[in-house]
Amino acid sequence: MKFRPCIDLHDGKVKQIVGETLNAEIIENFVSKQDSTYYAELFKTDALTGGHVIMLGGGNEAAAVSALQQYPGGLQIGGGITAENASFYLEKGASHIIVTSYIFKDGQLNTDHLAKIVSEVGKERLVIDLSCKEKDGKWFVVTNQWKQFSNFEVNQENMAYLEQYSDEFLVHAVDVEGKQRGIQQSLVSSLAEWVHIPTTYAGGARSIADMDQFRELSGGKLDITIGSALDIFGGNLPYDEVVAYSKRQ
Repeated sequence: MKFRPCIDLHDGKVKQIVGETLNAEIIENFVSKQDSTYYAELFKTDALTGGHVIMLGGGNEAAAVSALQQYPGGLQIGGGITAENASFYLEKGASHIIVTSYIFKDGQLNTDHLAKIVSEVGKERLVIDLSCKEKDGKWFVVTNQWKQFSNFEVNQENMAYLEQYSDEFLVHAVDVEGKQRGIQQSLVSSLAEWVHIPTTYAGGARSIADMDQFRELSGGKLDITIGSALDIFGGNLPYDEVVAYSKRQ
């Protein structure tokens, strides 16, 4: 288990927002006075690898590229990535491409797009983002700014299928993302049983106690990202403590 950092970009600025509000009246938890390169350099200095830069809508390309160039090979990139623009971001320094909406179209997995992006960047540089919500005791991928349920269930069989095409998974627990309400315990436990490739969980973590619980539930198999709760993003959880905790694992 390790901590994976994040840089979320909205309108060219580093922000922490409640993801479900992207298409509505946006709820901003934090808007940084620092630019994306500040955070990229911070994560580089602390030797944190496998973090991600997420472009939330348009107007973030320049800030994203600046972060990637500040920490070449240290960050992944997601948000509006397609087979047509993926190579551009790899050339700018991204270690991996993260895809969600490109491969989940019209409420289902688009296998043609999946094959196309794998052909473009290679399995070894692809991360599949499974942003999911619970419905009737099951987990389903949601798209369109997390408003639309797809018919793609996040379960052992489907994860095994996608592992053929991706190097890693990034799993957002949408119901708690950006809300600091604690982790989705049942999802964490299930993911630890299902996955066989590196997988990062995002959503709800707010304390070292939450990290302890996460480590116990996942058996140390999964990595975790924390955003709004960190003091570098306006929260109360000291970033330095999280980094130190991660390095002890």
